[in-house]
Amino acid sequence: MAFKYLAFFLFAAGLALFSGSAPLRAEPLKIVGFGDSLMAGHGLDAGQSFPEKLEAALRAKGHDVVIANAGVSGDTTSGGLSRLEWSIPDGTQLVLLELGANDMLRGISPEITEKNLDAMLSQLKQRNNIAVLLMGMRAAPNLGPDYAAAFDAIYPRLAEKYDVALYPFFLDGVAADKTLLLEDGMHPNAAGIDRMVERIVPAVEKIIIAGADNS
Repeated sequence: MAFKYLAFFLFAAGLALFSGSAPLRAEPLKIVGFGDSLMAGHGLDAGQSFPEKLEAALRAKGHDVVIANAGVSGDTTSGGLSRLEWSIPDGTQLVLLELGANDMLRGISPEITEKNLDAMLSQLKQRNNIAVLLMGMRAAPNLGPDYAAAFDAIYPRLAEKYDVALYPFFLDGVAADKTLLLEDGMHPNAAGIDRMVERIVPAVEKIIIAGADNS
C-alpha cells in the first residue's frame, strides 16, 4: 500500500513539474520552403537540398519540424503566385518564401516582381496562423545600378509592409565564393547549402520560439 502512495506521489509531482515547463507540440511544426531552383536543390543529390538540410539542422537543435520542399526550378514570381494556393497546404505554420532570382536574371521589371510578391504575402496573411520568413535576393551587378536599386529594395519594403521576418540575402556568404557553387556559378553546391543553413537557422529558430511563446 505504501508503495502505491509513493508511486502516486511521484506521478503527481511529475505532472506538476511538467505543467510548469514549456508546452510540447502535439505534432511537428509544418514548414514549407516555397521557391525556385535554389530551394528545390538544383544539381544536388538526394538529401542535400536546402529544406532537407535545414530540417535536419533544426531537429538537431531539438525542434520538432517537418519541411516540405515546394521549390520549382526556373520559377518566377509570376509562376509562384499562380501555384501558391495549392502548394501551401492547410496546416502549414511557416512559409520560407524565396522567389525573385529568375525575375532578376530575365530582366523582368522590379515593379512586376514586387507586385507578385506583394500578392503572395497578402494571400498568406489572410490565412490564419501562417508565419513567413521572406528570403531576400539581390540583383547581379551587370544589370546596372538603377535596376539593382529598384530590385534590392523590394524585399525590405514588403517585409515592413506585411510585418514579416526578413532574411536579407538568401545566398549570403555563398554567392561570391566559387568553392561553394556548382560549375554554373549560380547554384550552391552541398557545402554552399551547409553554409546557407548555418546562417539561416537562427532566423528560423526565432520564429519557431516566438510562435511557441504565443501559443
